[in-house]
Amino acid sequence: MADSRDSPDLHWIDPQRRGVFPLDGFHISRSLRRRIRSAPFAVTFDQGFQAVVTGCAGREETWINDTIFQLYAALHEAGYAHSVELWDRGALVGGVYGVTIGAAFFGESMFSRRTDASKMALAYLIDRLRLGGFMLFDTQFLTPHLASLGAIEIPRARYLRQLNSAVRLPADFNRAGAVPAADQILQRMTHTS
Repeated sequence: MADSRDSPDLHWIDPQRRGVFPLDGFHISRSLRRRIRSAPFAVTFDQGFQAVVTGCAGREETWINDTIFQLYAALHEAGYAHSVELWDRGALVGGVYGVTIGAAFFGESMFSRRTDASKMALAYLIDRLRLGGFMLFDTQFLTPHLASLGAIEIPRARYLRQLNSAVRLPADFNRAGAVPAADQILQRMTHTS
């Protein structure tokens, strides 16, 4: 992370307690369920990666500087970084991106320009990670927003054990293929949440 958009320095963050999303514990509220079912946005994967990173950095305060942006773009080109995009009439209105190593997904950032867009992006992401054989979804920190969706905090030692296992296992972000229908995601989430 950088201290700010203009800071040239990068820092490695290793918190005592780590935020993670149990892949079988994503919480979909009734209102979010209705929103997903109504399919107000077109969903894509890896079709606007740099636009998602730009959207995430488009805040008054951000940890994404030019160096980080370029590194993520290179990771995406190499097949290690992925994004979920939500579009409304051709305009990018939300998304999430992260990096994969083995069966671990490291969620880096998300943004929303419409109600529930980031929550919907997370739902599509978690469904894709589960179908792709991922075992760990690292969120780094636990925020109240992520906790409301089912994310938890675990001690560093437990995280490191899970990480060690996950990076040694194969997974495939693209195994699931095309974007599933909203009802398919909701059905899969209902059976495992």
